[in-house]
Amino acid sequence: MHTPAASTWTTEIFDSSPAFEALGPAARRLGFSEWPGIERLNGAFASAGIASGGGCPARLVAPGTDPAAAYEERAFGTGEILHRQHDWHDLFNALVWLTFPRAKAALNARHVKELEQEIPGQRGRVRDALTLLDEDGVLVASSDWELLALIRQFRWKQLFWVRRADVKARMRFVIFGHGLYAKARAPFLGMTGRAVLMLTDTKVFEMPLTERLAVLDTKLAEMLEAPDVIRTPPDLSPVPILGVPEWVAANRDEAFYDNVDYFRPGRAQVSASK
Repeated sequence: MHTPAASTWTTEIFDSSPAFEALGPAARRLGFSEWPGIERLNGAFASAGIASGGGCPARLVAPGTDPAAAYEERAFGTGEILHRQHDWHDLFNALVWLTFPRAKAALNARHVKELEQEIPGQRGRVRDALTLLDEDGVLVASSDWELLALIRQFRWKQLFWVRRADVKARMRFVIFGHGLYAKARAPFLGMTGRAVLMLTDTKVFEMPLTERLAVLDTKLAEMLEAPDVIRTPPDLSPVPILGVPEWVAANRDEAFYDNVDYFRPGRAQVSASK
């Protein structure tokens, strides 16, 4: 996985690393003449019709402007999303909004709904899970239930090495969490995503990238709108994303998957959306 310089805003990061593939279309629409500031990003938001979970036209605003409401409540009620200039973490958040608008809006709406039901001062497990998804989420789509089950069972070498060809043919790992995108700029052993497992039709993998992303966006939004899905952090299965075939050159060697400090054994009870 190639790592560009910290201040670089070029096509390189989106062309050279499979981890950033999903954000490529949105990034290219912004152009690469200079770092995309708030005005250019808001123009893209307006053109795409991005709306908050409360249905307000979404727009980015600098920190320190009218900070009365909490982040999620403010976004929900006014459409204002706090955004720091020249900050990769916040830029990735904006790009995820442009790439997964329905899911991000549903995530915002679910946060606010849970806030209204919580006891003041006591953050609930649902919002912990939603924050984990927002920061470190990975959408794992497959037409093969057995492959998804290997993630639930923490059988990493069986998944990524023994069934490597099946993973390439019938499985896709798509980063959703903007915090995970920020980490992926300088990948390190121990970097872990939190997976939303999705059982999909094989035709999804034959779609052009933008169409496939739209399908995943809708599917994740529907999951977030269901009250009985994604209720605690353990509902999001840990996944050592450097094991995804070809995401790093090192995983072309079988021995890479013998590092049990990274590819930890264990069990998780997580259901895939059907």
